[in-house]
Amino acid sequence: MSKGNVGSMRASIIQQKYLAEAYRIAHYQGDNPYITTSALAERMNVSAPAVAAVVERLKRGGFVEHEPYRGMRLTPKGEREALMSIRRHRIVEVFLVKVMGFAWHEVHDEADAIGAVIGEELTARMEKMAGYPKRCPHGEPIPTADGVMPPIHDVQLSAIEDVPKELIVSRVSSHDPEVLKYLGSLQLVPEQRIALLNRAPFHGPLRLRIGKQEQVIGYELARSIRVTPA
Repeated sequence: MSKGNVGSMRASIIQQKYLAEAYRIAHYQGDNPYITTSALAERMNVSAPAVAAVVERLKRGGFVEHEPYRGMRLTPKGEREALMSIRRHRIVEVFLVKVMGFAWHEVHDEADAIGAVIGEELTARMEKMAGYPKRCPHGEPIPTADGVMPPIHDVQLSAIEDVPKELIVSRVSSHDPEVLKYLGSLQLVPEQRIALLNRAPFHGPLRLRIGKQEQVIGYELARSIRVTPA
């Protein structure tokens, strides 16, 4: 196969998943675009050798660059592929919740399966039926059709130090259905107004006011909740 043909190859379904997860990891790292094999293996729940094999194929396809001791980073081609995969996934999530009545903790795996196989026309139709959403049910931004990720400026709830503090839940960065189900039962969902009343030192629990109720949550759970000032 010629070099030109390799460069024009599209990512397979499994490669799309890896690219999307790599983008998500890099997104939360801020200024560091490099993703380690171990971080990607943990996110994909596979072994490091399995990740290395996929990364090698992605490298040959022109989707990633790899540097020893630093990890991989997405090329512009790889980032475009990742953003389109994320766009389809998040639009499907909104469609399943808003149109089909699924709960927010039920849709991640379904959206993974559906988003990997639908085309642009069906994605656009689902987007229209869901009311042209800007964010998924978990608060994550939906990339535009031309491959632009809308910026969001928020921080982890666990990072807020000055209390009391009035806040708004921006997004929840967890795919765990049990975590999402629990947060939903507490009404710790995107756009919910809350107040951080107190926090224990040394990564101790946080006391919140949610509506008229007070709740205490652990530090690790607070790390999955991102907030903005009210």
